[in-house]
Amino acid sequence: CYAGLNVKIVGSDPGVGAELNGGTHMALEDMGIMRTLPGMTVFEPTDSVQLRKALPAIVEHEGPVYIRLFRRQAENVFDDDYEFDLGKADLLRDGSDVTLIASGVCVANALQAAETLAQEGVTARVLNIHTIKPIDADAVIKAASETGALVTAENHNVIGGLGSAVAEVLAEQRPTPLERVGVKDHFGQVGKAPYLMGVFGITAADIAKAARKAIARK
Repeated sequence: CYAGLNVKIVGSDPGVGAELNGGTHMALEDMGIMRTLPGMTVFEPTDSVQLRKALPAIVEHEGPVYIRLFRRQAENVFDDDYEFDLGKADLLRDGSDVTLIASGVCVANALQAAETLAQEGVTARVLNIHTIKPIDADAVIKAASETGALVTAENHNVIGGLGSAVAEVLAEQRPTPLERVGVKDHFGQVGKAPYLMGVFGITAADIAKAARKAIARK
């Protein structure tokens, strides 16, 4: 970053992806570290389709890029018609009551949470923010203006990652009720991914619960 070199860095098995390797291998702070490096672009793919579509754009992008790669097979969210735009959020589902902003493996959970909320009469917008830095501030501000309540969901510490990036945008440009779903500032532990999502509080049920709280704060 200091030299502005055109280097692409791949970090693998963040958060719950480390599974049985436990806390010593469970990167829950990497986005926070990488976001503070001047000139670094930070990208987290949602599934294999998005990764495949994103790689040409990342190769063409001039400057250092950190790719936060979930090495195991993630649940598919996108189809082959998907068009990737580095730095621009993906609108996966529209809604007017609350916006669920998610990255990586939490995107599928956010979509599931939106389905749960729909059964309660709550319409939830779902945004996939894959480029954590530079964040798509316009999409965040638009969601805040149109839905009035936001939730972030990430496979990362709530400090320094997606939730912090969204909070920074809101604090500076559009103060709005925000609930952050993520690991609550502690180290990881041994376990399979579904179990760890429950322990860390990043399941679809946790996202839906946070959405109800955010709506109540409007």
